[in-house]
Amino acid sequence: MKKIEAILRPEVINQVIIALNEVGCKGFHFTNVTGQGQQKGIEVFTGRGAATTSRSSIPKTLLITVVKDDQKDDIVNAIVDSAGSGKIGDGKIFVSSVDEVVRVRTGEKNEDAI
Repeated sequence: MKKIEAILRPEVINQVIIALNEVGCKGFHFTNVTGQGQQKGIEVFTGRGAATTSRSSIPKTLLITVVKDDQKDDIVNAIVDSAGSGKIGDGKIFVSSVDEVVRVRTGEKNEDAI
């Protein structure tokens, strides 16, 4: 099993959800986060005149799912195709192995619990 964590622009999350559903990703969750990557923050207008300030961390959305090994490539490709604009700040995807999954309600384990 693989855990896929994608840090994405918040404005693309609806497109990504549609793409995940189309490739058969049954479950996922996401949360709003802030951080700094290669983009190194943004310039923000502060209100009066043309004054700007630099904001080192920017809002992103962290999407997490755990899938069967044979689904990994389809899901990663769906995320890239639906979220990528070709610009700095599009995000990153991290894929890692999962040793065990247990469904709390039934006690089912591993792929049966996904």
